[in-house]
This record gives sequence, structure tokens and C-alpha cells, in this order.
Amino acid sequence: MGKQMTEMLKGTLEGIVLAILAVRAAYGYEITAWLREQGFADIAEGTVYALLVRVEKKGLVDVEKVPSEKGPPRKVYSLNARGQEYLDEFWGTWSFLSERLEQLREGGR
Repeated sequence: MGKQMTEMLKGTLEGIVLAILAVRAAYGYEITAWLREQGFADIAEGTVYALLVRVEKKGLVDVEKVPSEKGPPRKVYSLNARGQEYLDEFWGTWSFLSERLEQLREGGR
């Protein structure tokens, strides 16, 4: 991933992770694996875990400890109502920005 992609991703990764959790509950490694499958090959697991700690502290997700076959219980995250509101706002902002960027790309029409 280039530097420009890394910088843009920093500003959107929280919304991306919340969008994943809007579809289904998941634990950190599952989220990281899905992101990598989608082409975000350079996403570090630590980046995702740090983000999950932040969204948990903000009260945007619910966390359930689920027994693991190997090692300690896994923390499974799911989007809660407050997180859904935050995600809705993210999508609204994304739509606004993407429309303006597309206008600029088309020559300001």
C-alpha cells in the first residue's frame, strides 16, 4: 500500500470496521482477515485491535467473550444502536465527500 492509501485508510478504517460489524459480529482476527481478502493486504492486526478498543470505549459496539478452542476466550464485537447511528453518519459523510470528489474529477461540473 502506498503512503497516500495508508493516510486515506487512517481516516476511514473505523467506518469500514463498523460496516463489517453491521453485517455480522466478529472478532479481531476475522476482521483483519476479511480486510486482507478485500485487498487491504498491509493492514496490521494490531491496527485493527487498537481500533476495536477505541470503538468499544466510545460505546459503539457490544462485546461478548466467547470460548476459544485454542487459548483464552475471544472478544466478539457487534454493532449496537449507538454504533449504527455513528455508521449512518459515516455513510452520509462518505456520500457527501465522494460526490464532491467525483464532481472535481469531472471538471467541477
